[in-house]
Amino acid sequence: MSFNALAEQPEARLLLAAAVKEGPAHAYLFHGPGGVGKRGAASAFAAELLGDERRVEAGMHPDLFSLEALGDMIRIDEIRALHRDLHMRPFEAERRVYVIADAHLLNDDAADALLKDLEEPPPYAVIVLVADELGPIAPTIRSRCQLVPFRRLPGRVIRELLAERAPGLSENEARALARVSGGRLDRVERLLDPEAKARREELLRVARSPYAEPDLDPADAAAVLLDGARAAGEAAKERAERELEGVELTSRELELRLRRV
Repeated sequence: MSFNALAEQPEARLLLAAAVKEGPAHAYLFHGPGGVGKRGAASAFAAELLGDERRVEAGMHPDLFSLEALGDMIRIDEIRALHRDLHMRPFEAERRVYVIADAHLLNDDAADALLKDLEEPPPYAVIVLVADELGPIAPTIRSRCQLVPFRRLPGRVIRELLAERAPGLSENEARALARVSGGRLDRVERLLDPEAKARREELLRVARSPYAEPDLDPADAAAVLLDGARAAGEAAKERAERELEGVELTSRELELRLRRV
């Protein structure tokens, strides 16, 4: 087992390869900045444990349970649903895998409920928490998970992606965007979006206006800021709606997820 997609995350790659080879622990906590491959790694890990990459990637494997925040937090009802499923024996594989994305958004009640399952999980269960920050995760939860760290991607990797996605960029432009991305693939996507680029240029113009355009009305500058924020929100909502096409969600779940975006 190689985890080829984790070539730039050597520590995570070694830990997960050992887990597949020697047998997994009952719980893992993937942690690190957003946009560095944690969710993809969780999917790859689940696929290795369940032995069916195609259905795991499609979210259709009967022994995979996935949970993520619908609104601005993960609430206790969602963890209760996991708890009910946790005590069902595997349907096809030797194990059942539970992936909790956005684990840093667990509210206190949800975290307390999850802790009980982490303390006494059934032997066939593997629980994978994915968090952008360790700080909000309760120490009692952290202590019951094997920590799997993810780092920001090297500038070389970001520049290679930029060369592939935007071959017309000059070397200086690519280096500047790689720096601004902070080693995160999600930021690269936003930096390359032409509408987002136009919004950034307009915001930079406003930021420089006290020096370059001394006659600029502050109210006009504020309007530019508000328009930019509104446009960014609408663009994010449209992307989310496209991504959620065909996903079975109740109207409330869809509303909460779009509101969060």
